[in-house]
Amino acid sequence: VAIVTPYKKGGYEVDESALRSLLQYFNQPKFRDAGGGMVINPEAGEVFYLSREEKKRNVEIAVEECRGKMPVFAGVIGLTTAEAVDVAIDAQEAGAEGVFLIPPIGAMDVAGSWDAEKYPEVWIDMAKAIKDAVDLPAIAHPVASTTPAFGIGLPLSATLKMIEEVPDFVGWKMTYSHEGFRKLARALRELDQHVGIFGACAVFFHEALALDMFDGTVTGSFNYAMEPMIDHINAWRENDVKRAREIWDNGLAELHEYVYSEWSRLHIRYKAATWLRGLIPHPYMRPPQPRPQRKEVDTLRTLLVNTGLNVIDEGEMEEVLKGF
Repeated sequence: VAIVTPYKKGGYEVDESALRSLLQYFNQPKFRDAGGGMVINPEAGEVFYLSREEKKRNVEIAVEECRGKMPVFAGVIGLTTAEAVDVAIDAQEAGAEGVFLIPPIGAMDVAGSWDAEKYPEVWIDMAKAIKDAVDLPAIAHPVASTTPAFGIGLPLSATLKMIEEVPDFVGWKMTYSHEGFRKLARALRELDQHVGIFGACAVFFHEALALDMFDGTVTGSFNYAMEPMIDHINAWRENDVKRAREIWDNGLAELHEYVYSEWSRLHIRYKAATWLRGLIPHPYMRPPQPRPQRKEVDTLRTLLVNTGLNVIDEGEMEEVLKGF
């Protein structure tokens, strides 16, 4: 699970108590027995707006709650390579068992206009510096400038070059369009080393599982729909196609389709849905991240109920919304 970061009212302070409660929720046997693991400080956790101190503290809390129960990988991001290296060292010192590598952030040169296929060294150089500083396995969060072939995922040639030059990857998060997913998955299967195909967009999981292109996942969708998602994955593992279809068609597909229908609202909807499940006390994002709109809250609540998931009662929901 790429876990969300709960905040206290207003979004300016991490709610450590709520974070512990959410971590404990994922420590239940249903998640652990399915092979569950934890990514603390992912993009879904608004890592780009956390201070270095907050990132380290979140890792400490995750390790305290999950040690010996499930592996903990820590998101690594920074405005500079040196800052990202420091964050990785902090994570290792706090007890993380792996790093979740996120590409550089900044101006057009390394963000929105970055041509990852032509200039893959922009991220490779940072990844090398991080791996030189810490001795931990890595999962990639390979977002890049949008391309027709691969969507928002790192193109194939850059992916292969990254894995060749930084050979410590155990998993590759599939942040790709459907077509790009298939191309990357086939290429990963052909490597001499094993790099796990980790589904990202839960809306594609049914097809990915049917195609046997699913070694695992790193997704924020577990925050709001863990139970039916685990049941769906297990049905495919058992080759029970009928059961898998029933779960998928009984509201889960529609729920994911709405959550993933607008990329700019993805993490907002993750958190709002997690709150509606009663797993965190508020859906506050850290500004300038916007708050969920009323129509999003109402739509998510309906879709969660239609999927058979428990939600908070309307009175509790309205009380929180009054504070917005």
